Amino acid sequence: MNIAQALEIKGEIDSYERQEAAWLLEHIVGVGALELKLRLEHELTEIQEQAYLDGLARIEQGEPLAYVTGSQPFWTLDLKVTHDTLVPRPDTEILVETVLKLPISANANIVDLGTGTGAIALSLASERPQWQVTATDVYLPTLDVAKENATRHGLTQVNFACGGWFDALEPQAFDLIVSNPPYIDPEDVHMQKLKSEPERALIADNHGLADIEIIITQGKDWLKQNGWIVLEHGYDQGQAVRNIFEQHGFSQIQTIQDYGANDRVSLGQKSD
Repeated sequence: MNIAQALEIKGEIDSYERQEAAWLLEHIVGVGALELKLRLEHELTEIQEQAYLDGLARIEQGEPLAYVTGSQPFWTLDLKVTHDTLVPRPDTEILVETVLKLPISANANIVDLGTGTGAIALSLASERPQWQVTATDVYLPTLDVAKENATRHGLTQVNFACGGWFDALEPQAFDLIVSNPPYIDPEDVHMQKLKSEPERALIADNHGLADIEIIITQGKDWLKQNGWIVLEHGYDQGQAVRNIFEQHGFSQIQTIQDYGANDRVSLGQKSD
């Protein structure tokens, strides 16, 4: 089987399924998108062909491509992904963009709560090398993946701590608290599509708002004056999250939309 024949197995030309097959082949053959197109007549080895067919079968069963390849691009980084982590989504880059626009000290102390692969913490550390960055996660195998990603990208200034939300931390004050916490309602119909990913990183009580409320409520006591909390949330939770910020006396409260024009990131500043 050559590369052209392999691609024809999955989807129509220009379909997402065909693109996903191309990404899988790029990973297996070890080439980029352009080189793959230039090598359509290249014959796959038996091992490559079997790996490709096995990968397609896993994707057909609903497994994310990132779990098949073991990696996912995010921001400027290529991150290791395992079944112990969520797959980083492009929309989470909105949170990184939002943070980088904030008026924050050049030597800020920041924390990423529930870091997963380390996507947010490591992206910010790569853009702001002088920041003191701490990344936490409640599950040690997940935190180990984040540590590995930090090492892979030479981001050795990032500190890691294991524990639930603020329980992971030594007493200190932060200029910025960021998180992409669980925010899906347990009854949400979309959960079926996410069955391959760790449930603990996806769902939260109180219609998906329980962990967001904990971070805002407790986070105020961990912030320096004029410090910020920036959170990712569901497309229909913007108003609810803004209300929580308001109830706890935050100012400069706003919601930022994602690439699909859905509410995705809300933030607030600790005021006097």
